[in-house]
Amino acid sequence: MGRQKEVRFKQIQENSNVLQEGKPLFKLIKGNWGDSFFKNSNPIVLELGCGKGEYTVGLGRLFPEKNFIGIDIKGDRIAVGSNQAIHEGLTNVGFLRAKAHDLENFFTENEVSEIWITFPDPHHLQSGVKRRMTNERFLEIYSTIIKDSGLLHLKTDCRPFFDYSLETLTNFGVNNLIHTNDLYKSDLNVSHYGIKTRFEEIFTEKGFSINYLVCEFGIKKGTSI
Repeated sequence: MGRQKEVRFKQIQENSNVLQEGKPLFKLIKGNWGDSFFKNSNPIVLELGCGKGEYTVGLGRLFPEKNFIGIDIKGDRIAVGSNQAIHEGLTNVGFLRAKAHDLENFFTENEVSEIWITFPDPHHLQSGVKRRMTNERFLEIYSTIIKDSGLLHLKTDCRPFFDYSLETLTNFGVNNLIHTNDLYKSDLNVSHYGIKTRFEEIFTEKGFSINYLVCEFGIKKGTSI
C-alpha cells in the first residue's frame, strides 16, 4: 500500500463524518441517520459510488437544509471528500464506506429522499449485468429505502448503459421519467447544478456527450427531451 493511501485510510478512521466497519455507529445507524449522525430531521440524499465525493460535497454546499451521504467501498477516495467537507465546515455531509448492494443494512424503509448515481461502472460484459447499478435487484433496494415520489438521478457517458437503464427503469414502473442524451444542450442542464465529477470533466473535454435522467419511483411513465 502506498504512503498516500495509508494516510487517507488513517484519516477516514479519525474523521467523524465517515462511517465504516469498526466504528460504533456502523452497525447501529440504520434508521438513525437523522438522530445519531446529522442530529437533525432534514431530508437525506445519497450519492452511490461517490468516489471522491464531488457531488456529495457540491450538493452539500448548495443545500444546507438537506443531509448528503456519499457511499463507496474505496476508502482512499472517500477520504478526499471527507477532508474537503471538514475543511469547509459542511456538517450536512457524511460518508459511508460500504457496497451499494448492502444499502438495506444501513437505511430503513422511506429513510432516503433522493438518490444520485454519477458515472457508475457500466459493466459492459454480459456477465456483469447484475452488477449494474440500475439492474432490477438494485432498483428493488432503492424503492424500499426511498420515500414515496423520491427522485433518482443518473449521469453517464456510456450510451449502451444508459439505454439499458432507461429500459430497466421503465419496466420497473417509475414515474415521470425524463431523459436526454446530451445534457449540456438540453433544458435539463439546470438539473445537475453545474457539478462535475472528475470523470465527467475528462469525458466532456474529449467531446463525449453526457446522458442524464431523473425519475420518481411510482407508476410507469416516460418522456424524452
